[in-house]
Amino acid sequence: MLSKQKIKYIRSLDLKKNRKENHVFLAEGSKLIEDILDVFYCKILLGEKEWLSSHPGIKADEIIEVSRDELSKASLLKTPHDVLGVFEQPKYDIQNINLNEQLLLMVDGVQDPGNLGTIIRLADWFGIEHVICSPDSADVFNPKTVQATMGALGRVKIHYTSLPEYLSSLPDNIPVYGTFLEGENIYPRELSSNGIIVLGNEGQGIRPEVSAMITRKLFIPNYPQGKKTSESLNVAIAGAIICSEFRRRM
Repeated sequence: MLSKQKIKYIRSLDLKKNRKENHVFLAEGSKLIEDILDVFYCKILLGEKEWLSSHPGIKADEIIEVSRDELSKASLLKTPHDVLGVFEQPKYDIQNINLNEQLLLMVDGVQDPGNLGTIIRLADWFGIEHVICSPDSADVFNPKTVQATMGALGRVKIHYTSLPEYLSSLPDNIPVYGTFLEGENIYPRELSSNGIIVLGNEGQGIRPEVSAMITRKLFIPNYPQGKKTSESLNVAIAGAIICSEFRRRM
């Protein structure tokens, strides 16, 4: 039986301070849970009888069979799924990233959880294993971010650090890309198979102290050029275009 205390605890994980204090995050939905069960340590798993029966051998500290009504009381979603899990937050070492061989994404102040989740999802799609975020970016363990990753969180490692400090510590031969109105057209531009792609804040773009460290400025042209159009692209959409062009060259 699912206790009121357990429901209260699970719902409290909507707040960052509670997630941070308990070093956990919340995930909901069969596809998402299936993608991360073998990656992250599961502390609590709530599942309907049919779901649990079709997933034998699950490892978790606590597995509780619940009704749809009980699940809806614990869920943070308007329409709850048939399974919900509380997982331990992973810890990654940013020093283990080999930029001589890898392409990674850097997120500068992206504050919308859905945008960050989508960026993590596209990183997964394009085989990018690491995303580095500024401390003021959205929390990757926000339930909305977790849901938006659609399971990519289990395959992409997320790091938070000062971007200027990290960039200043890199060797001079590591290319750092970013998009700017005054940048070079991305399509004819030569692109490398390794380095960093910086994605900026939804409204302000890449902040000046980070811009100063970008060595290769790119521009995504609109079509037809010269025609009046939207002021800018959504950061996740821009990221998808950039990643697609980089991978197309490989």
